[in-house]
Amino acid sequence: MIIKSVELEKVCGVTSVIPDNDKPEIAFAGKSNVGKSSLINALMNRKSLARTSSQPGKTQTINFYNINDELYYVDLPGYGYASVSKEVKAKWGKLIERYLRNSKQLQCVFLLVDIRHAPSTNDVEMYEWILANGFYPIIIATKLDKIKRSQVQKNVKIIKEKLNVEPGTIIIPFSAQTKQGRDEIWDIIDQITKE
Repeated sequence: MIIKSVELEKVCGVTSVIPDNDKPEIAFAGKSNVGKSSLINALMNRKSLARTSSQPGKTQTINFYNINDELYYVDLPGYGYASVSKEVKAKWGKLIERYLRNSKQLQCVFLLVDIRHAPSTNDVEMYEWILANGFYPIIIATKLDKIKRSQVQKNVKIIKEKLNVEPGTIIIPFSAQTKQGRDEIWDIIDQITKE
């Protein structure tokens, strides 16, 4: 897909109504600092449309990016170790759940995990939660450039085992630095949106 236009169209906070869009939605979930904004920027060929931060928990809203007026990328709040209160975390959780349950246009969920580490308890819970809401997430193993090539297969195997993935689950190693994995992700998005 050639990106002609990208616009941050809607931002939904805890009290917002989830928009009733008429175009396919592709959602991105992952814990704080896993590289969600970097992935979205890489996919959109933009440097800083999705704000990246070294400070975990920067994305606290659901952000809807209109791509070419054809589909939406939906950036979900990061979960996990952001230094926010339990109360706020619970609200984010409810916001994500409300979106997963109520979006009529959600076609696919990408779950991002850091390839350098075994998935955390939060990652496992998120994976199971996405499944429970009727979606089979595609796993993107981020920060690929931070490990040696010889470690990739072993680390992917650990991710598969720890998440206890469903048979046939796609796992794509990805680097925002080298853009490795970007074309594979695009192919999947193209396939989904064409269907």
